[in-house]
Amino acid sequence: MPDTHPSGDTRRRRPGRFSRLRSNFLAGLIVVAPIAMTLWLIWTVVGWIDGWVWPFIPRAYHPEELFNWAMGYPENRISVNVRGIGVVIFLFFTAIVGWITKGFLGRSLLRFGENLVDRMPVVRSIYSGVKQIAETVFSQRDTSFDKACLVEYPRRGIWAIAFISTSAKGEIAAGIPVEDQKVSVFLPTTPNPTSGFLLFVPKSDIIELEMSVEDAAKLVISAGLVYPNGKDPSTPPTLSAEAAE
Repeated sequence: MPDTHPSGDTRRRRPGRFSRLRSNFLAGLIVVAPIAMTLWLIWTVVGWIDGWVWPFIPRAYHPEELFNWAMGYPENRISVNVRGIGVVIFLFFTAIVGWITKGFLGRSLLRFGENLVDRMPVVRSIYSGVKQIAETVFSQRDTSFDKACLVEYPRRGIWAIAFISTSAKGEIAAGIPVEDQKVSVFLPTTPNPTSGFLLFVPKSDIIELEMSVEDAAKLVISAGLVYPNGKDPSTPPTLSAEAAE
């Protein structure tokens, strides 16, 4: 009689307990890891700011001292570690500094201080670099990257994501032997987009993307794993007619 039972090779095996446990663990890790990392990062940053701010606050005004004062200074002191108050003090202090520097007296003091810094060889380089980064990141003016784009880099036929900065001006624009408008773009590296290359490219060689700068940054940071398209992540967003041309 022919063998009616399926062979061992064709029989579908059910996953074992260890396989199911591993699958459930990995699925839970995808949910838990981002939440845990976010909470840990917030907790660490808040603690770092508190540790930086509290040394400037008189000891009598620390939460532990105020709490023990409210309790009538018991025989056994009560230790209190309240995170976040230093952050509130830092935000309040920074807002006051910003309000002062908007006035005439504040601007005058700021110019006086910057003139002193300009006379210090090493300090002026550090201060100017940090100031430019802070103005780019925190300024409310239109000084951040405008759009994401594609440029051919490092050679023709290979495309990379970059961010359009500004139009090339002055000596840079005059020195590039191209009649087309020149644009300065920042080409970030993966997975650290804070480092990269400053390129001056003819505008006709740039393909502007519809995705936002934030979505393009996610694509760079994830090395192409997180595609910024909510409707269909398997396909890229459709280019505009102007960019496609």
